[in-house]
Amino acid sequence: MKLALPFGNLCGRLLNRKRQILAYNKWENFCKVINRAMLACQNSGHGIDDDFPEVRKIVKADATTKKVKDYELSRYACYLIVQNGDPRKEVIALGQTYFAIQTYRQEVADRFNQLDEDNKRLVIRGDIKQWNQMLAEAAHDAGMITNEEFAQFQNYGYMGLYGGMTVDEIHSKKGLAIRDKILDFMGSEELIANLFRI
Repeated sequence: MKLALPFGNLCGRLLNRKRQILAYNKWENFCKVINRAMLACQNSGHGIDDDFPEVRKIVKADATTKKVKDYELSRYACYLIVQNGDPRKEVIALGQTYFAIQTYRQEVADRFNQLDEDNKRLVIRGDIKQWNQMLAEAAHDAGMITNEEFAQFQNYGYMGLYGGMTVDEIHSKKGLAIRDKILDFMGSEELIANLFRI
C-alpha cells in the first residue's frame, strides 16, 4: 500500500528509500524512529506484526548476496514514523503539521455533526454569506460593476446547481415571496450544495 502525502510517498517496502525521503542520513538514527513508532503502535493496542510486518529482501554485496530485514508498512505505521521523527527536519515538520491540521479538521467536523439541524443551517448560512461577499468582491475586481451583472452571474450559478432553473423558478417552486431569500428556506444539505456552488 502506498500513501501520497505532501511530503512524498511513504508506505510500502524499501525503508532505505523512506529513510532518504525523510532526510535521515544514518540508518541507525532512522531505526530509532521506527522503534519509537513500533512502541507507539504496541502501546495503542495495535499489533506490530499487522502494521510493521517484517520481510526479508536480498541485496547484492559485491559478488555475493545477503538477506536484510525490511518492513511492509501499513498506512498507520507510516503515520507513526512521521509523528515520531525529528521535527528539525523540514520534511518531518511538514508531515507533523499535516497531521495536526487533519486532526483539527476532524475535530471541527465532529463538532459540526453533533449540531441539530437549525444550528447546522446557521453555521452554513454564515459561511455562505462570507463566501458570497468574497465572490462579489472577486466579480467586481474582474469587471462586473453593476448589481444587475452580479445578479445575472449568481443566476447562472443557481441554474448550474438546479438543473437549469432560474432564481425566479426556484422561488416559485419553493412557494416563496419575491423578497424572500432562497438560502433562508433551505435545509443544511441544500445549503452545503450551495456553498459548493459559490
